[in-house]
Amino acid sequence: MSRIGIFGGSFNPIHVGHVSLARQLLQVAGLDEVWLMVSPQNPLKAGSSELLSDQLRYQLARIALHGEQGVVASNYELHLPRPSYTWNTLQHLETDYSQHTFMLLIGGDNWQGFGRWYRAADIMARYPIVVYPRRGSDIDLTTLPPTVRIAHTELLDISSTEVRQRVASGENIAGLVPPAIAPLVISLYQK
Repeated sequence: MSRIGIFGGSFNPIHVGHVSLARQLLQVAGLDEVWLMVSPQNPLKAGSSELLSDQLRYQLARIALHGEQGVVASNYELHLPRPSYTWNTLQHLETDYSQHTFMLLIGGDNWQGFGRWYRAADIMARYPIVVYPRRGSDIDLTTLPPTVRIAHTELLDISSTEVRQRVASGENIAGLVPPAIAPLVISLYQK
């Protein structure tokens, strides 16, 4: 059975921090692949007006990850009923890809609010969770359930919000997004 890490996000747009983190998690968590799961609107972040269409965000991720070993863009969640809940996605994946075992990869910020997630206790009981560091997210290691572990990965302080803001103000985004998608990101996010 292949071990697949599910790294969900809006990827609005995907940036070099996402790619670097996925590469690191592949190694640190002992995975065969990391699937960057392009998600529809996050139920906990409703109301964002800067979200590109599902297909455009997936297309950017696919281009950015072209040729990347063990890290793939996935639009699987975009075809599931909405709202998009991680529990439902994991259940569907388990049914559709019974030859794989799945692990959830989330940031420390998401771990801090994990108790608000739909069926959080069920996710923790059924799927291993790897939490990676995020700035401003301190995690009490003494309170982690047995199915949750911390990944010691390098923190690249880049955000999709910063990329969008730089594009909107005409600033350079070199080094923030993979070069293959830089022209597309500029054209798609210009105000």
